[in-house]
Amino acid sequence: MRALILGAGGQAGRALAAAAPEGAVVTALGRDECDVRDAGQVARAIEAARAGIVFNAAAYTAVDRAESEPAEAGVLNAQAPGRIAAAAHRLGARLVHLSTDFVFDGASGAPYRPDDPVSPLGVYARSKADGEAAVAMADPAALIVRTAWVYAPEGANFVNTMLRLMRERERVTVVADQLGTPTWAPSLARALWQLAANGASGMHHFTDAGIASRYDFAVAIEEEARAAGLLERAVAVAPVRTGDYPTPAPRPACSVLDKSDTWALLGGAAPHWRVNLRANIEELRRHG
Repeated sequence: MRALILGAGGQAGRALAAAAPEGAVVTALGRDECDVRDAGQVARAIEAARAGIVFNAAAYTAVDRAESEPAEAGVLNAQAPGRIAAAAHRLGARLVHLSTDFVFDGASGAPYRPDDPVSPLGVYARSKADGEAAVAMADPAALIVRTAWVYAPEGANFVNTMLRLMRERERVTVVADQLGTPTWAPSLARALWQLAANGASGMHHFTDAGIASRYDFAVAIEEEARAAGLLERAVAVAPVRTGDYPTPAPRPACSVLDKSDTWALLGGAAPHWRVNLRANIEELRRHG
């Protein structure tokens, strides 16, 4: 199996490279090595890697900044994926494209299935929904996987932000009325490799198991980090409402994804998010 990872410098891209199965020949390219906005560069990278599978983990992920940079978000999240899909299809490679729970408005009150209609709220969300549509149009056989609340030991993510704030402050406030599922990047990466190996196509959902609010997630981070010795003292975590913590981009209130079909393909459910959070905290402890 020969694979190309685009966006290899991000947390999902790094996890994909680390999770490559034995025998896989992987070319991992970051933004400086392949600008996914350039269709020519993408095609040349696929050809040079002789890739049978292309993982697109490249994205504009600054949710709030996207409100003031809609063109940049649109190029990376909406236009580039379609070009990548077209190039991969033309060159005989299968595309695995990453998307997000933000394509839903969170008003359903029930877990979203892959075939539910999208209803994005902000610029970032609309750009990701447009990217899904562009990929499906360019290559209906492409695999699109929506995920949520991704974090890893390295990079800018909710876990590392909370740990920084908890080291600096005696009390942190976190919204308690946004529900979803934290997803460990290595868990996501293993699932993507397995789905690709199984020949999956079309729209799929994957996150770790369970449901949490941002507040629940932050409380668990504090507890696990203190137990692992990453925090020297207890830190109070106070719940607030979304309305008390306004952000430029709106967030879905409940963006839990229905993963049942995907888990059936994978042969079972993912680990619970708290189990994988503990594994992430342990990795942080080991590496200082």
